Amino acid sequence: MKAYRAIGTFRSGKTEQNYTLDLVAKDEEEARHRIYSNFGSRHGTPRRFVIITSLSEINPLNSTAPRVIAHFRDTHDFSAPRPRNEEE
Repeated sequence: MKAYRAIGTFRSGKTEQNYTLDLVAKDEEEARHRIYSNFGSRHGTPRRFVIITSLSEINPLNSTAPRVIAHFRDTHDFSAPRPRNEEE
């Protein structure tokens, strides 16, 4: 399993809402499916209104998402200070 970060927009009512989502999946295809499923179940948004601008594999240590930390807690040390990104 790998950690992915998705960035994009989804329609919420009449407005476009930005999102950044970190998730765990075995490949990019499964990651896309999980993104669509997440917004469909949580927000009732059809897949055609979920726009994925970028989907990239990330180092699990760069994520603060509880699902990513829980999945990789046996193989990575999350207690050490996180490395800083250029984005921060």
